[in-house]
Amino acid sequence: MNTKIIIAGAGAGGLACAVTLGRKIRNADITVLERRDEPGRKILAAGNGRCNLTNTAAEYYDETRDFFASMGLKLRELDNGCVYPYSLKSETALAVLLDECERLGVKIRTGEEVTAIERRAGGFAVTANGRELLCDFAVLASGGYCLNDSGAGFGILKSLGHSINPVFPALVQLTSSSRHPRAVSGMRVRCKAQLIVNGKAAANSAGEVQFTDYGISGIAAMELSAAVSEAFMKDKNARCAAQLDLIPDMSEDEVLRHIRRFGSLKGILGSRLSAIIEKQTGGIAEKEAHTAKHWRLIITGTRGYESAQLTYGGVPESELERFESKKARGLFVCGELIDRRLPCGGFNLDFAWHSGAAAANAIAEKTKKREAL
Repeated sequence: MNTKIIIAGAGAGGLACAVTLGRKIRNADITVLERRDEPGRKILAAGNGRCNLTNTAAEYYDETRDFFASMGLKLRELDNGCVYPYSLKSETALAVLLDECERLGVKIRTGEEVTAIERRAGGFAVTANGRELLCDFAVLASGGYCLNDSGAGFGILKSLGHSINPVFPALVQLTSSSRHPRAVSGMRVRCKAQLIVNGKAAANSAGEVQFTDYGISGIAAMELSAAVSEAFMKDKNARCAAQLDLIPDMSEDEVLRHIRRFGSLKGILGSRLSAIIEKQTGGIAEKEAHTAKHWRLIITGTRGYESAQLTYGGVPESELERFESKKARGLFVCGELIDRRLPCGGFNLDFAWHSGAAAANAIAEKTKKREAL
């Protein structure tokens, strides 16, 4: 009898799992159930439509590179080790995944929302759209709450005895009540950023910050967002501020000397931003230099799940073994449902591909042992 496997979710983890299973288990009956009308919607949205697949500094970079190379996807590295499809189009990555699924006979059924997974003798019953589907192994790769994901996987895991660490939006833009971001809306700076919570440093980042009408965006801002979410989860009245070093490659003394020589920071920060700092400090050179290195913006929260790239929190890794549930053996968990907190820049997708492939490898080993009995 063919091994029957049902995967909930046709995102990065689910599709990597399906491809690896199809390659590892001969004649396996593999079905991917996706609640959206099309598979891979979050893959298409990744990296602003360019799909930052991995990072040269990511833990599983070599594995991810080889996985996509095996399907004919050529990659290219851009800034900060970020790796994309050579085309710089997400649809290219999705296309090779779907082509490989088709070649391997993997069935992808869209419009199928998985709402429950229950133990059955020798396997599982997966409920999708009110119907029960039986399988030998089940894989949960249904994502968290971002980009309109339902978060149903967390409830399913709880029903099977798992604990769920608090979940919250991460890698998301920050909102601010300060008027200054609006005054320079659209402007981008490369800076160092620090989150100050109730007077203490809570997180650090570096990279691009973009000023917007609602606050700040960009990688450096988004990497502070998890700490912002956690701060307000613990204390809704927390005092949060983003402190920006707007000129990270100059010391405060060097900035001061520049102001004294040229009269302003216009030649470094541009007219609008330098004018704001000058007005804030009353044109006092020492204060201008200090403010440029420690510019503070009040942070009131994040843009929430609707804008977030990732859900942090979820099932603790201690409750999994090679991505298999310790509470319900034969059930595997991938990607965003797992409480693995990684930075922006391809690291989270790298983990998603790995978790899906690793789950598939574990299922293949179990299948081989079953067949040997």
